[in-house]
Amino acid sequence: MNAGVSARAATLWRIASFAVAAGFVALWQAIANARLVSPVFLPGPDRAWAALIRGLSEGDLGAKVVGTLEHMAIGWLAASLVGVALGAVIGSSPRLRPYITPTLEFLRPLPVSAIIPVAIAFFGLSQAMALFVIAFGAVWPMLLSTVHGFGAVEPRLYEVARSLHLSRMAVIFKIGLPSASPDILAGMRLSVTVALILAVVCEILAGLDGLGHWILISARAFRSADLFAGVILLGVIGYLTALAVALVERRLLVWRASGH
Repeated sequence: MNAGVSARAATLWRIASFAVAAGFVALWQAIANARLVSPVFLPGPDRAWAALIRGLSEGDLGAKVVGTLEHMAIGWLAASLVGVALGAVIGSSPRLRPYITPTLEFLRPLPVSAIIPVAIAFFGLSQAMALFVIAFGAVWPMLLSTVHGFGAVEPRLYEVARSLHLSRMAVIFKIGLPSASPDILAGMRLSVTVALILAVVCEILAGLDGLGHWILISARAFRSADLFAGVILLGVIGYLTALAVALVERRLLVWRASGH
């Protein structure tokens, strides 16, 4: 019965969220029709949708989407590998953690915008620069979540591992990762959004093939409908990627919901 009530509540919340989105689109259309803002700067959703369909069917908007997805995915995957590996090593070592944590706390609040000039100096306005910046910005949620997850493992489990003479890798994979997986997946969900934002920023700065470059060119040419089409696509990509990570998280952590 509780499951049925929760499912009904989730459905109602989903309907309400779609109703809010529909109301926002209707308000947007009303403002555009009333020309409260110049159509040069604010096209209606009908014009933005027409530009979106035209760009995907006749233009190169599809290629721009693929470019942004590639930049985001490669940077995010690199950040995931580095963040989880480093976080596992640091978090599973009570002796190492006090020495490394101050450095992490120093680097964590460092704005990614401060790293971009350094990355440009090393890599130029290239794809390597973009991937470095994306990975640097996306690594922190995963790294810190992994360190926290491994640090929160029940100490008696580590004592059992020592008594069984398990290797460091066996401790990480058999004890640490299963216990820390909720924190790791939560960090991944946060970092995928960061990766998308930084992919767009780097495409704008470096002129790389992607939605960021599409939006920049559209803004410079006063093609507001194309600009909003690119923004809509970015919203869709962000929503779908976050939803995909959340579904993977729910599938992997089904044991947590069942209480086993």
